[in-house]
Amino acid sequence: MPLPLYLLALAVFAMGTSEFMLAGLLPDIASDLDVTVGTAGALTSAFAIGMIVGAPLVAALARNWPRRSSLLWFLLAFAAAHAVGAVTTSFPVLFTTRVVAALANAGFLAVALTAAATLVPPDKKGRALAVLLSGTTVATIAGVPGGSVLGTFLGWRATFWAVAALCLPAALGILKGVPARQAKEGATGGPALRAELAQLTRPRLILVMLLGALVNAATFGSFTFLAPVVTDTAGLDEWWISVVLVLFGTGAFVGVTVAGRLSDRRPGPVVAAGGPLLLIGWPALAVLAHRPVALCVLVFVQGALSFALGGTLITRVLYEAAGAPAMAGSYATAALNVGAAVGPLVAATTLGTAVGHLGPLWASGLLVAVALLIAFPFRTVVVAAGRGAEVLQ
Repeated sequence: MPLPLYLLALAVFAMGTSEFMLAGLLPDIASDLDVTVGTAGALTSAFAIGMIVGAPLVAALARNWPRRSSLLWFLLAFAAAHAVGAVTTSFPVLFTTRVVAALANAGFLAVALTAAATLVPPDKKGRALAVLLSGTTVATIAGVPGGSVLGTFLGWRATFWAVAALCLPAALGILKGVPARQAKEGATGGPALRAELAQLTRPRLILVMLLGALVNAATFGSFTFLAPVVTDTAGLDEWWISVVLVLFGTGAFVGVTVAGRLSDRRPGPVVAAGGPLLLIGWPALAVLAHRPVALCVLVFVQGALSFALGGTLITRVLYEAAGAPAMAGSYATAALNVGAAVGPLVAATTLGTAVGHLGPLWASGLLVAVALLIAFPFRTVVVAAGRGAEVLQ
């Protein structure tokens, strides 16, 4: 894999740290800003909503901009939003900074996904995506738990400052490592914007975007509310939150790495094995969460399965959107973040029920079940290797 791809992954690490870090900071943010934990959880959805809206919008605006300049400015805007978030005492202002940061993240990721696909041979899109997503999974291993520890000792605001600081070396890496030259797809014979947007009418593309969104909703629905499961259900000390987040992130890294080597040519085994196991895993975690050893093992397994299956489905989005070379990355980003927005909202509705803190885990199982029921009749489309099947054309 080319060096510029790893430099993009460094920036994705900083952004992934921000996107996931709230899982360990929600109780402190809620207490400091005088809101409920459920209300504070809306910050995760705010970020995801900004990503959903921003991915296609910003990608359309930036489709003919120099790629390196686009990536650099998006990253600097992301850092500035975190600096503002670190000093505000208003929940609405913090909410707004999350949306702004998400818009910048969306633009960055949409351009980065498209750039990644052009940096590798056509049949290596899955591996390129795995390298980018490794920035996110490493964030869950190191960045998010590190942010949780930093928040525990210095307060949640210190974590926001740390994310802003992380953007600086990433920006330098982009400036030095990403080529300045860029073929302007929309201006040099590539599809017009209208033609690229028309790809969204293709049933196959909509199918894999929907499935990716559902799996990601299940992932974010439980991940966002893991902290109270660790401390209240399992009865562990607060510092164990960081340990559990590391385990989830380690599993995610393993899952996305393995799936990255299979999703181009052999996505079938990942979907066929990972889907049912993921479905079983969320209820199993809900039932056994009061046992610390079982909790730790299952969190690792669910992290691996979630990112293996989710990463494979998002790779399918890139293949199905091959007719939209400038916008394909934004479609993949939107699919990821529709799930990231919906998941915590669905999970939050279960917190006031009889199942309490375990509600999000049961909700995640339900979301995966819906995804598998939708996927089964169209399984030849989902598992087509490196291309689309003709079933829904």
